[in-house]
Amino acid sequence: MAAPRSALVTGITGQDGGYLTEQLLAEGTAVHGLVTPGDPLAAELLARSPQVQLHEGDLLDEASLAAVVAASAPDEVYNLAGISSVAFSWEQPVRTADITALGAGRLLEVVRQHDPATRFVQASSGEVFGEAAVSPQDESTPLRPNSPYGAAKAYAHHLVGVYRGTGMHAVSVLLYNHESPRRPPAFVTRKITRAAARISQGRQDELVLGNMDVRRDWGWAPDYVDGLVRALRHDEPQDYVLATGQAHTVRDFVTAAFARVGIEDWSGLVRVDPAFVRPADIAVLVGDATRAREVLGWSPTVAFDELVARMVEADLQS
Repeated sequence: MAAPRSALVTGITGQDGGYLTEQLLAEGTAVHGLVTPGDPLAAELLARSPQVQLHEGDLLDEASLAAVVAASAPDEVYNLAGISSVAFSWEQPVRTADITALGAGRLLEVVRQHDPATRFVQASSGEVFGEAAVSPQDESTPLRPNSPYGAAKAYAHHLVGVYRGTGMHAVSVLLYNHESPRRPPAFVTRKITRAAARISQGRQDELVLGNMDVRRDWGWAPDYVDGLVRALRHDEPQDYVLATGQAHTVRDFVTAAFARVGIEDWSGLVRVDPAFVRPADIAVLVGDATRAREVLGWSPTVAFDELVARMVEADLQS
């Protein structure tokens, strides 16, 4: 009997890492996870998925990455790790570059040296397009990032192409915004749904936000990790955009969240604070996932209003 497929997941304790782990385990794949020493979310992950084997390491430390790759001997590597907040990237731009951009490079090189036949997928972002000249964006749209986060992701995205040129089965998947009840409250989507739930329960007085007019393409996180798996396992390594093709404003998200708790007029409950406005915010990001649909058979399964409702419902129960 052949040994089960083995996967190494970085960023395993995050939203996407948890959903990816559950999908891989359900199909019988042996899952190894890279965690930094003392990761406070590791216990929660193991409580949900006790079959996972965790290894301590750091994208800043190439020697630790080499040790983890050698110990896990993966057939597949899913690089989900990195700074996940655009706002934080403005506060720590150099650290963002070192972890998200150079960290991907360290991991790619370690994987290449260990076994160049290992398949590698990079979780990229629609933020690499910045203020794109065309909308929606697809895999041919020029990269024009306008934040440290987007620039770091763009570097990693290009580097995947460089390593693919050496013969590695390396792919980059440009993920547009994707949400779930597992989003940390620091993210605007979860901040909104949590506030709507708490305000409806009398546990919070107001919701404070920044720019409510930016438009984003929001999807359901489990759909997007399924797309990562499909992209990595396709016979031909190439890049993919994963998106719904529909853009909504932050204001739309607020309206949908409050509607779920029966509040139609939320104007007196939400306040805009300029302190929450980023130095440069992309006005609109919406993706074209035609290639993923036609080549991978991938498509989003959860509509915008249902996505928001699921998040609010989970926050009502918390």
